[in-house]
Amino acid sequence: MPGRKNIYFVSDVHLGAPALNNNRQRELLFASWLDSIRDDVAELYLLGDIFDFWFEYRKVVPRGFTRVLGRLADLADSGVSIHFFTGNHDVWVFDYLPQEIGLTLHRNELVTEIKGKKFFLAHGDGLDPQDKGYLFLKKIFTSKTLQWIFSRLHPNFAFHLAHQWSKSSRLSKLNQQEEFKVKNESMYKFAEKYLKKEWIDYFIFGHRHRMINIEINKGSKLILLGDWITNFSYGVFNGESFDLKKFER
Repeated sequence: MPGRKNIYFVSDVHLGAPALNNNRQRELLFASWLDSIRDDVAELYLLGDIFDFWFEYRKVVPRGFTRVLGRLADLADSGVSIHFFTGNHDVWVFDYLPQEIGLTLHRNELVTEIKGKKFFLAHGDGLDPQDKGYLFLKKIFTSKTLQWIFSRLHPNFAFHLAHQWSKSSRLSKLNQQEEFKVKNESMYKFAEKYLKKEWIDYFIFGHRHRMINIEINKGSKLILLGDWITNFSYGVFNGESFDLKKFER
């Protein structure tokens, strides 16, 4: 793939979010961004919550997202390696996207080397062992038994329940002021602790809808990728440096 040298990272697009009223415009913008990186992307990492809700029945998949799925399939067909990490909103991605698009699915964090640098990649939820309530909720959502029970519901009813849940999420409250101190965040504390046992050049997370690019310790960096609701942001690594950027068509 001559000319394709950059590694791209993006998270929290929340396609189809019922709490938002500009889903079509955001999907078109995200599709335009995928077009804009086509000529120089070597690998693409989708770090969770790309969809606001996703559930696959054996014969049924969610309606919509045609433009984005088509762009991703075209990238994969052209040789781009695409990695999809499940987030707390799209945890129920199963085999449809890997089979139809050709992407690699990750349900857990990934430690990998990219262009000589060591990366810790994850959506970022569930890193705080003291958050018992959320960890219990995540255990419920990842339960095979409960997934099977949910799949017995008619899709219209099941998606209605999921969308009602999503409307009550913090997506509907993003415009409210929220104090954010990155060093108090579970992701920062997790990275600090992890560095005591293993060196990582870049910890990259989504989930918090904030754009952060800070040094933790002697060159190791914590990156929070922002979102595609207020920031329209992404990360790019060229082998030497990592930059957070905002997309403007």
